[in-house]
Amino acid sequence: QVQLVESGGGLVQAGGSLRLSCAASGRTFSSYAMGWFRQAPGKEREFVAAINWGDFSTDYADSVKGRFTISRDNAKNTVYLQMNSLKPEDTAVYYCAARAFRSISKHPTDYNYWGQGTQVTVSS
Repeated sequence: QVQLVESGGGLVQAGGSLRLSCAASGRTFSSYAMGWFRQAPGKEREFVAAINWGDFSTDYADSVKGRFTISRDNAKNTVYLQMNSLKPEDTAVYYCAARAFRSISKHPTDYNYWGQGTQVTVSS
């Protein structure tokens, strides 16, 4: 089992920045690919970013490329999502997820463990 706890969400004006953190506990964190997803009211959960456990390669949704950066610190069992140049359409609940494979995936169903989510609200 892996337990995930997100933090760092909040209210920010458009153009601002936030850094989300996801602290993991349980089984070996470094063996899991990690992802961030988000879900806005009335919409399906969508992929935001992911990072693998081997070479730390990353992938991003087109909507956040160049603005968001995912990173991980295996020594601290933590994955981060640095969000810059935030837009009102980035408003959503952001979820951290862990996948018990080396490779990353954009599909929520490929992830085995989920955090409880943290709200990000971007005002215009």
